[in-house]
Amino acid sequence: MEMGEKMNKEALVVCSDKSTGIGITVWDLETGEQLLHIPTCAAAPHGLFCLRNQFIVASQSNRHGSFGGGSIFIWPLNKPQSPLRSYTLEAMGPISCTKDGLYIAGGAPSGNAYLWEVTSGRLLRTWHAHHKSLKCMVFSDDDSLLIFGCTDGIISVWPMISLVDVEDSGSSPSLLYYSSEHRSSITGLVTMSAGARSIFISSSLDGTCKVWELVSGRHLQTLVYPMSVTAIALHPLEQHLFSGSVDGNIFVNVLDIGAVEDCFVTTEDQAFVLKVHNESITALTFSGFHLISASEDFTFCLWDTINRVVLRRFNNIKGAVTNMVVIKQSSLFPISNHQRVTHQFQVSLLQKYPQPSNPGKGMATFLSFPASHSEPPPTHFHGNNLLDHLISARRTNTCYAAKEIGEKHRRSNMGNKHDKACNGDKQAFAMSFAGYDAVPVAMQPV
Repeated sequence: MEMGEKMNKEALVVCSDKSTGIGITVWDLETGEQLLHIPTCAAAPHGLFCLRNQFIVASQSNRHGSFGGGSIFIWPLNKPQSPLRSYTLEAMGPISCTKDGLYIAGGAPSGNAYLWEVTSGRLLRTWHAHHKSLKCMVFSDDDSLLIFGCTDGIISVWPMISLVDVEDSGSSPSLLYYSSEHRSSITGLVTMSAGARSIFISSSLDGTCKVWELVSGRHLQTLVYPMSVTAIALHPLEQHLFSGSVDGNIFVNVLDIGAVEDCFVTTEDQAFVLKVHNESITALTFSGFHLISASEDFTFCLWDTINRVVLRRFNNIKGAVTNMVVIKQSSLFPISNHQRVTHQFQVSLLQKYPQPSNPGKGMATFLSFPASHSEPPPTHFHGNNLLDHLISARRTNTCYAAKEIGEKHRRSNMGNKHDKACNGDKQAFAMSFAGYDAVPVAMQPV
């Protein structure tokens, strides 16, 4: 497939964390043209994502690292209109969503974490995840685990079955495990599969990337670099890891995890290097099989990684790009009446404070994990569904089928998304593509 045939199906969304005046820009990767500009936005690092290929979501950076109240803005991609503004109890840093788009998680400089249900806007859980700032996060591929990386190098893994237990929302959720192997701030987290095992990889300013078995938390491998690692990205085929460094170089390692039994170290001598940027790498992502790198030198580049050449170089003269998200260009097109019916997805105002649950109306009871963390993490698991494994490993005497309960919870919430008892705050503002026709004021087509 030619580059043009591949790239014309995708666009790149970029923004900075430095100034709201830079805003969000959507670029055509094939032509290099700007497709759309959203003014007045500065998202924290790891604070930008695309929700269900329909919305751009950004956590708004507070000036000078303020711990005061923050906000999360949500823009519909296919219709220029004012964003849905949700004001949070404190400033949000990294944010992420589950693959199905049903939940949004956020992390704060205080170490507090938040979990919202998207369709109702309900704040399901707020808890103190760590005593240091949360820097990045990622959900596991099957949405059963939430992984946090912190500024002191700590990585913590939380079971979603515990976080969405609405009857136990007043107590602290159960931590599956944590790691303190890194010696400095975590800068990136990616997940992958290696045979029957699920894996995640962390990068750090300590100049290493570490490979972990997701369920057990076992440390499998360490990759060592001569400089601090500031961003990572995994090739779509999951055979190569791309690690951006503080000096502008991008190291490419072949991942050969296989049936690793003992931890081993790989040095930078076993990686090849992509060189074009003059300053620190701020973000890495992929469009198809093409790498995209951003740097503090105010540029971002589209790479042919096989031939190790830059296909296109973009200049962002207003400021360095610190967040990049690849979207489908079709997401920018107005939807037809037929699509309004078949692809309607409701997004509500995210609550600032948790609301009391009412399990008698649309809320299911979940099996929660024991509060004690003295129990060692499970070391064996069969099959690919991490949720099944976690439940079987920590099953109580009642032996509930927690996966089935989780599915009932999801169906009940989707079926009752217009129920006020399920949706929480009566003043919550629901935005739906089927009926929202505000005057375009916030997004500017170029």
